[in-house]
Amino acid sequence: MERFVETLIDGIATGSIYGALALALVLIYRSTGIVNFAQGELAMFSTFIAWGLVEAGIPLGLAILLTLAVSLVGGMVIERVLIRPVEGGQELTLVTVTLGLFILVNGLARWIWGSTNRGFPSLFPDGSANLVGIGVAWESLGLVAVLLGVVGVLWLVFQHTTLGLAMRAAAVDPAASRLVGIPVGRMLMLGWGFAAVCGALAGVLVAPRLFLDPNLMGPVIIYSFAAATLGGFDSPFGAVLGGWIIGVAEALAGGYVDFIGQDLKILVPLGVILAVLLIRPQGLFGSPEVARA
Repeated sequence: MERFVETLIDGIATGSIYGALALALVLIYRSTGIVNFAQGELAMFSTFIAWGLVEAGIPLGLAILLTLAVSLVGGMVIERVLIRPVEGGQELTLVTVTLGLFILVNGLARWIWGSTNRGFPSLFPDGSANLVGIGVAWESLGLVAVLLGVVGVLWLVFQHTTLGLAMRAAAVDPAASRLVGIPVGRMLMLGWGFAAVCGALAGVLVAPRLFLDPNLMGPVIIYSFAAATLGGFDSPFGAVLGGWIIGVAEALAGGYVDFIGQDLKILVPLGVILAVLLIRPQGLFGSPEVARA
């Protein structure tokens, strides 16, 4: 029983990382209708920036805060320079642009930092806390706390601030928003900026568990796509819950299903994506597409 609970908690912690990156995917989709296939690479690039700041002697906490600020600005610039010219275009064009961005960012990271594996320090202390007789790693508790904090901040911004209301209006009906004086373009830029911050946060959280290299976010983005698909691409709450479900399913499958083990855990998110698309394409909490007869 103790092993099961520890596996469950570890799955929730890992799912928190998937949920953070899934939140980034959802934020961009809600604001622009674009599925950003380069989100993982942008997170990887931000993590390298944080690593470079730490190597330069800046304390880890401050380095991460500076990285989040750079990511916010970088996301806004990408939306303005690369995405804005093709927004509202054909879906194939949008997909091609984000895939091109994927290749560009990955190649740029390899050119600057090379392909050598690097370690990344953890935000959380070593050791574990004793909860009802069960040892829970401080890292696991920290990961869950960070995700809940991010969700709380986003909820406050979108539900209780003028900025959040303007961003929601711009995402739902850009034309009507312009008529009432909302700077839609600026709101879309902020949406990409916030998504870049969530992605960067996911990167610095997962990097201590893996080696930092240009392929850091490759597997993570697959799990995050599964989380967003399961929860619904227009539901931030669904992205978080989907991340936890995927993380727990992956942990239980890897620990208790012999033929899957650690090597075939990637089958879990792929199976979830396929099942959701076949049974409920809008996801658990997504809004169904409405078509006029």
